[in-house]
Amino acid sequence: MRTDWHPWRVTQLRTVQVLGGGSAGSSAHVRSLAGGLVARGVGVTVCAPAPLEHEYDFHGAGAHFVPVPRRSDPAAVGALRAACAGADVVHAHGLDAAVRTALAISGQGVPLVVTWHTRTRTAGARGRLSRMLERRAVRAAAVVLGTSSELVDRARSSGARDARLAPVAVPPPVPAPDRPESKARAELGAVDRPLLTAVGRLEPGRGHGTLLDASHRWLGLDPVPLVAIAGEGRERALLQRRIDREGLPVRLLGRRDDVSELLAVSDLALLPSSWEARSLLAQEALRLGVPLVATRVGGTPELVGTAAELVPYGDAVALAAAVSRLLADPERRSRLGTAGRAQAATWPTEDETIAQVLSIYDELTQPPRPRTA
Repeated sequence: MRTDWHPWRVTQLRTVQVLGGGSAGSSAHVRSLAGGLVARGVGVTVCAPAPLEHEYDFHGAGAHFVPVPRRSDPAAVGALRAACAGADVVHAHGLDAAVRTALAISGQGVPLVVTWHTRTRTAGARGRLSRMLERRAVRAAAVVLGTSSELVDRARSSGARDARLAPVAVPPPVPAPDRPESKARAELGAVDRPLLTAVGRLEPGRGHGTLLDASHRWLGLDPVPLVAIAGEGRERALLQRRIDREGLPVRLLGRRDDVSELLAVSDLALLPSSWEARSLLAQEALRLGVPLVATRVGGTPELVGTAAELVPYGDAVALAAAVSRLLADPERRSRLGTAGRAQAATWPTEDETIAQVLSIYDELTQPPRPRTA
C-alpha cells in the first residue's frame, strides 16, 4: 500500500506497459521503467511478444509478464484487453503498440499514455496507412510523450490532446569483463589499424549503403581502417555481396551482446541513419568518450549538441571526409571524447525519467477537485 503521494491514494497504483515489436531503445526503456516503478511501490504488468521476456527479463525487474504477440487479430487484442483490465494507467511504447492498445482498452475508461520512440519511414500507400495509424494512436492517448522535440511537434500536428517532451534515459552500459584491448581488437582484425564501429539493424534507412560508399575512400588511407557493423537484418546478404565484390574493408558482425565492449575499443563510432530520435549507439559512444560521426537528422543534433561530428544523410563524401579528418587528428578525437562525456552528463537520469512518468500517472489518476462556491 502506498500513501506517500497524495492523501487520497490508499491503494497500489497499477500500470500496464505494452510493447509491440520492441526496438532496442523502447525495450530497454520499459525494462528500466518497470524496475524503477516497482521499486516505488507501483504494480507493473508488461505485455510484449514472448521473446522479449527472455531478452530483457521484465520479471526480474519485479514486473508481471504477459506474452502478447504483435498481431491485431481478435485473440491477440482480447489477450491484451484482459491484461489491461483493472489497470489505473496503460502505457504503450511505440505506435504499433499504441494502435493495438487503444483498440483493446476501448470503452474501459482507463487513461492511455503513449511514448513515441521513433517515426515511420515508409512512403507510398504504406506510408499513408502508417500516418493514418499515427493520427489514430495519438488522438486516443491522454498524453503523448515524444523522445525528441521533432516527435512532440509531429504528435501535436497529428491531433494529440497533450504532447510533451520526454527524453527517456536508458541504463548506462554495464562494464564489460576486464579483457586486454589488444585481444578484443585482434579478434576483429584491427590490431594495427583504426577500428570504426556502427551498430544497427541491416535494413533500409540505416545508411549502410552510404557507409560502404564511404569505405571506398578509406581504401586510400594508410593504414586502411576496418569498419565493423554489428546488427542483423534483411539487407545482410545484399551488403555482404557488395563487400566481397568490391573488396571493401568492412565486416558484418551480426547480432552482438557486447556492443559496449565493442565501442569501448573503437577509435570512432559511426551513425549514418536517415533518422534517429535518441540513438542508443550515440548515447553509449558519448558516455564512453568514443568520438562519434553521425548524420544531422531527427533528434541526433538535440541529443549530442556539439559533442559529435555531424554530416548530411546520404552524403558518402562528407562522411568519408569527416572520418578521415578525425583519424588524422588525435587531439580533435580527444576533445570530442571529453565533450561527449560532458554532454552525456546533461541527459536525464533513470530516476528523473521515472519521476516524470510517475508524475504523469498521478496527474491522470488524480480524482477531480471539488468545485468551490
